[in-house]
Amino acid sequence: DKMGWIDGKKTMMETLTSIKRAGADMILTYFAIEAAEEL
Repeated sequence: DKMGWIDGKKTMMETLTSIKRAGADMILTYFAIEAAEEL
C-alpha cells in the first residue's frame, strides 16, 4: 500500500501460508517469484 497501511510482503506470505494450512496441495499465484525470494 502506498500509504503504508498494509505490509504487502507480510500480507502475501500470510495469505499463502493460510491457503497451504487449509489443505491446498498446490498454490498458483502471480506472487510466485516474490514468495520464492522471501523463502
